[in-house]
Amino acid sequence: MFIFRWIGRILTLLIIVALIAPGYAVSKVWRQANNPIVRSADVIVVLGAAQLDGRPGDVLEARLSEAERIYKLGLAPSIITVGAGAPGDRTTEAASGKAWLRANGVPSKNISAIEEGRDTLVSTKAYVTLMKKRMVSDVIIVTDPFHCQRAMVMANDQGVVSTCSPVQSGPNRISKSGYKYLLREAGAYLLYITLGRRGIQISDYLPGIDALTKVGL
Repeated sequence: MFIFRWIGRILTLLIIVALIAPGYAVSKVWRQANNPIVRSADVIVVLGAAQLDGRPGDVLEARLSEAERIYKLGLAPSIITVGAGAPGDRTTEAASGKAWLRANGVPSKNISAIEEGRDTLVSTKAYVTLMKKRMVSDVIIVTDPFHCQRAMVMANDQGVVSTCSPVQSGPNRISKSGYKYLLREAGAYLLYITLGRRGIQISDYLPGIDALTKVGL
């Protein structure tokens, strides 16, 4: 009887955790998306999204536009674009982002393109490596509102200090991001803090799926 009693208690605890954890993740993702805090930093990082033969897609263009805005406000002296290309692409997300920023008035010398990374964690490791080489440690991440929480936690785990400036335009701005995106990002965040930190990596790059529906680490 004693053993069965303890098994019952353990099962009850697991059920409680299983019910509470998703709510916690949704709360963290929602609060960060709706209450961004942005301060001056050493560098702005634009996380990659789809580009079309050298032209940023709507999601990436919204991120680049936000990066341009806060750069011109003087919140950081340089910008890093990050992101590889899909098989068969003639260019990359990072390169198309750099070209867009140059065309919109950001000096080329103040933009670095890291042409690697098809998911958030790989991209984060890539730009943090460059930051450490430059001996800087404070970053403003530019991405979609519901992506901010996970992107910041990953950056902090890699040893830099991060804030997030979410997009104010495009299909993934907060007024256009529905509950499906929120739930998917909450799930991805929960996977990262429970499994990803323990070395179990699940990519959020899903071929054929647009940025609104990517899930994972």
